[in-house]
Amino acid sequence: MTHTQPTVGVFDLFTVGIGPSSSHTVGPMKAAADFAASLEVRDLLPRVSTVRVDIFGSLAATGAGHGTFTAVLLGLTGARSDEITPDEVAARLDEITRTGTVALGGQHPVPCAVEDFVLRPLTVHPRHTNALSFTAVDATGTALATETYFSVGGGFIVREGEEPGSASTAGDVLPLPFSSGAELLARCEETGLAVSEVMRENERARRPDDEIHAGLRHIWDVMESSVRSSIGRDGVLPGGLKVRRRAGAWAARLAAEDPDHGHEHWQQRVNLIALAVNEENASGGRVVTAPTNGAAGIVPAVLYYALHYTPAAASDGEGVREDVIERFLLTAAAVGSLYKTNASISGAEVGCQGEVGSASSMAAAGLAEILGGTPRQVENAAEIAMEHNLGLTCDPIGGLVQVPCIERNAIAASKAINAARMALWGDGEHRVSLDQVIATMRDTGADMSDKYKETALGGLAVNVVEC
Repeated sequence: MTHTQPTVGVFDLFTVGIGPSSSHTVGPMKAAADFAASLEVRDLLPRVSTVRVDIFGSLAATGAGHGTFTAVLLGLTGARSDEITPDEVAARLDEITRTGTVALGGQHPVPCAVEDFVLRPLTVHPRHTNALSFTAVDATGTALATETYFSVGGGFIVREGEEPGSASTAGDVLPLPFSSGAELLARCEETGLAVSEVMRENERARRPDDEIHAGLRHIWDVMESSVRSSIGRDGVLPGGLKVRRRAGAWAARLAAEDPDHGHEHWQQRVNLIALAVNEENASGGRVVTAPTNGAAGIVPAVLYYALHYTPAAASDGEGVREDVIERFLLTAAAVGSLYKTNASISGAEVGCQGEVGSASSMAAAGLAEILGGTPRQVENAAEIAMEHNLGLTCDPIGGLVQVPCIERNAIAASKAINAARMALWGDGEHRVSLDQVIATMRDTGADMSDKYKETALGGLAVNVVEC
């Protein structure tokens, strides 16, 4: 039996982008690029004299610290977050600053500068707080085209008038569709498949096995390269908070004290991976949204644990390692799709419970499967991790994805590992279901004051003096 089911795919949740934020950097860049492309399709590019940019809500309130404004400029030139490198970002921004223009769609130069953007931080659009609009204007001042976009978390964007859903998965006919934890467990019970295998069968409706394998391997390769890049840096993170980079020093200390990856240092190594990825993100480097940039360190840290500190890690052979990577990421994506479909992964919409909480839940599920958990134990692990991230606020100091975000990823990675271990000591039966905790997270986010949803208007953002 097949159904048309817009289940979010693994390569929608895990995408490559630049930091520091999927919703505030990657999403706005995509929106600007989409607008520029739409002008080209409609043969309007040659007539455009300037572009007006209006930015609302959380995007305006914390846009400077999140790189939103420069991301918009880059997007208008046609830049793609999954292709442009940090070096290319710097070069293209230097050119925009030097000339005072952007090459709209990479072709048509028009005057455009951050100083010209209209910022409306106190205006919250009823559909989503992360809103921005673009208006192309001709030489007479006549508006040629206007579009409003919403950056809804994880780099996903929705154009006003459209329903949410990724272009790559909308309308796919899937063999084992699910849109709730209960449905996911039902698919597992009907088929005898693990959670990862259900997700893989659905991915096979979208692309062949070799593409799935290559795509999952690429995700892990980028995660590993983020760590390598980060530990090769020193000094302080950009943005003015003068937060010291720690990953390089920690890596050197672990290399000296634990050259053989002893089990007694697993916690320090998990912390290192999470910190390294998020320091790279805070630097504007290349990371994998997992499911967001602000939570990008949790899944790679727990997957690192699975590859080095579990019975599966004791087995030799590249094939075993590849299997662990693929099953972990597929399982994590299955759980992540439930948060994306039924709640939110946007800190600006539901607070950090939607970012770090979702990532911790995804990672716990992935680890539980690698540890030999049944589908019900996997679902329990995901539920435990989120249950103990409920109510987590998003109040970054200075609007930067640094404090408390970087350390928070390390703490949440440990929560994920503990959640998986707890679930494996049970039989899969538990009082609170994953669906119930997802609904609770959604409702908690709706009740949460806007001060604690990525606006930098409350919490640590106002109680810690910037210096």
